[in-house]
Parts: sequence; structure tokens; C-alpha cells
Amino acid sequence: MTSAFESPPVLVLMGATGSGKSTIAGLLSARLGWALVEGDDLHPQANIAKMAAGHPLTDDDRWPWLRLVREWIDGQVAAGRPGIITCSALKRAYRDVLRDPHVVFVHLAGSREVLAGRLAARHGHFMPAQLLDSQLADLEPLGSDELAIVVDIESRSPAELAATIEDELALV
Repeated sequence: MTSAFESPPVLVLMGATGSGKSTIAGLLSARLGWALVEGDDLHPQANIAKMAAGHPLTDDDRWPWLRLVREWIDGQVAAGRPGIITCSALKRAYRDVLRDPHVVFVHLAGSREVLAGRLAARHGHFMPAQLLDSQLADLEPLGSDELAIVVDIESRSPAELAATIEDELALV
């Protein structure tokens, strides 16, 4: 797949828990043939245990994880390959760790009600629904200087959302 970008982009699918990051990333990866990493897989076990116990992560918990996400992005960029990684990237400071001219943030945005409904139907994930409010409290809007798009997840299927992202970013 090619794109309108001068060099291969790395998409960071971001948003609160329940926004569909993993689902949409998987669809995009399959459609585009791009490498995909689930950002949650890079969390140290202590972070996963903390979240599974219902405790939100602190900034200090997140910095080592964000550095691992950054390392993966750097590897893709150095190899000249596009890629997709999921990462909540809720705060501007977190996105600043990940940001460079190759990174495009794709914010999957939805109402608290839609996100809570999705979480209630989700099974087998370590992140409990009770952490949604802490994530929404941490979520900072994208800045005009961040290369990003916001995709409204409400009322559209995952396939429609993936197609929207492809269209908006001219990934053809």
C-alpha cells in the first residue's frame, strides 16, 4: 500500500479503553499489509496487574511503557516501513514522547456511554470497565501541531471506520 505521505507513516491508534483500537488496528493491518503491534503487549507485567486490580496507572508507570512504544516506532521508521501500533496516548505529554514527522495519531473518539457499553460486552481483557472514567479524565484533546485525525466511532462498523481512516489519510 502507498499513501500521500513522503515517507512511510506509523499510525498510533489512540483513545480510551473500549474505543476499538485493537479491532480497527487489526483491520487496517490486514487491509494495508502493514506491521501491527498491540501496545498493551509492551506493558510490563506490573502495569497489567495494577490495571487488572482496578487501579489506574500513574505517569511514572507509563513512562517505561511509552519508551517501548517509541522504540517500536523508531524501528519501523529506521527500516522505512509503515506500521500500526495501539496506544491510549491519552495525555499530550505521552504523545510528545511518540510524536515525530512519521507518526500520525488516529484518535478513536466516542461518548462515555458508547465506551461503557462496549466495555460491558467485552470479556477476557485485563482492563476493567471501572477504569474508563480515569481514562476519560486523563484524555487531553489533540493539538493543532499534532499530525492527527479524530474518527467518531459512534454508529459505524469497524470496517467502515477502517475505510474512513484509509480515505482520510489517503492510504491507497
